[in-house]
Amino acid sequence: MTDSKNINNPVGQGGGQRKRLSRAERQNNGPHRNLDRRNAADQKAELVRKMREKAGAAEGAEQADDAPAQS
Repeated sequence: MTDSKNINNPVGQGGGQRKRLSRAERQNNGPHRNLDRRNAADQKAELVRKMREKAGAAEGAEQADDAPAQS
């Protein structure tokens, strides 16, 4: 049995037909990647928002502590 040297050639793969993969899909740039990138961007935006809220709350607490000392 010959070994397959081409991913689009199912000979030697053992297990029936394989979907022909485009060059982009072989490089992991398939249509699912756009969804993954969008989800990652959403998660990052949420994390940044939470960090800003936490920083704002900490900054507000520092200003509240400083205000009585100055007066």
